[in-house]
Amino acid sequence: MKFVDEASIYVRAGKGGNGCLSFWREKFVAKGGPDGGDGGNGGSVVLVADESLNTLIDFRYTKKYIAEGGENGQGRDMTGAKGSDLEIKVPVGTTVIDEDTGETLGDLVKIGQTLKVAQGGHRGLGNTRFKSSTNRAPRQTTKGTVGEERTLKLEMKVLADVGLLGLPNAGKSTFIRSVSSAKPKVADYPFTTLVPNLGVVKVKKHQSFVIADIPGIIEGASEGAGLGIRFLKHLVRNRILLHIVDLAPWDEVTPAEAAQIAVNELEQFSPALAQRDRWLVLNKTDMVPEDELEERCQSVIDALGWEGRTYRVSAISGEGTEVLCLDLMTVLEEQRTLLAESEEAREQEEAMRRLIDEEGRNRILSLREKRRKAGQALDDDDFDDDDYDVEVEYVG
Repeated sequence: MKFVDEASIYVRAGKGGNGCLSFWREKFVAKGGPDGGDGGNGGSVVLVADESLNTLIDFRYTKKYIAEGGENGQGRDMTGAKGSDLEIKVPVGTTVIDEDTGETLGDLVKIGQTLKVAQGGHRGLGNTRFKSSTNRAPRQTTKGTVGEERTLKLEMKVLADVGLLGLPNAGKSTFIRSVSSAKPKVADYPFTTLVPNLGVVKVKKHQSFVIADIPGIIEGASEGAGLGIRFLKHLVRNRILLHIVDLAPWDEVTPAEAAQIAVNELEQFSPALAQRDRWLVLNKTDMVPEDELEERCQSVIDALGWEGRTYRVSAISGEGTEVLCLDLMTVLEEQRTLLAESEEAREQEEAMRRLIDEEGRNRILSLREKRRKAGQALDDDDFDDDDYDVEVEYVG
């Protein structure tokens, strides 16, 4: 299937039914009085997070969604039927943005979570509503109001606990294959990963976490080069970032330089994202001569001024990955407990995600504008992922 993580749709809620102008007519009843009923409310448009979906591809082909309108009122005080709400299923992890105002309407991150995006029109009133002691034969009615309409931008961000960050061929895909059952493409050339790959890492019984491998970023990614900027937004929901550095690079870029490039591009894309909990993973230790290993590892640590967690692993052989996964599971469990027990922690986490969302979106919009001003051919899909017909891995 295609992996599509952005789509634009038009939604319109149903119009409210009109009120009825009617008078009771019956044999032997000369003046039966007003009996016009109210109209029915229009149906609203509601988005529902559905676990069975993992892309937004359906919205590439169906872009217009209109809810049912309410029926008009009738005589004998009969109220028109209410229009049915239109429920639109979207993947869990979808952010909903009003394209006209840029306002973020909501974030659907839980299975079954709903978000009303267009309110149905209000019903009109029948003439029965206007009768009084001084107005016994009212001829006033009101019409139903139109429903809300919006053009929405849907952005899907993969839901993972841990995200892998690094340059092409750093070994991210090999790492996720090593620790989970995901089978992303692996080859000895750059950009083998074109879309995010998800894998479930099972540490112990009833203990697991989800890890995401995004396409590698290159120098200049924050200015639109390569594929990385298209997918950096998927790191928004990750609680921990694993910065994977290749100790035996295939090109002339040294491990220290590669590490700095990745960090610089991350900071350019979103300073807030760069402040996320990040662990340094020095990969391909088995491909470095033993007498050079310590020097190469230290050069990366010195170049970054690194004081955080550091792990030395060989993704292809699995050396060092078990300890890393156990430590990840421990920290993630602690974070889950904190978020479950502390409302303040949940609010801080939500505020951080909103900030990263905003910074990343503004960065992409500024790049689009910059390219337009430069006279380069560009449409709004230039930073989308509709061109890649590939499989998305999400397996245990």
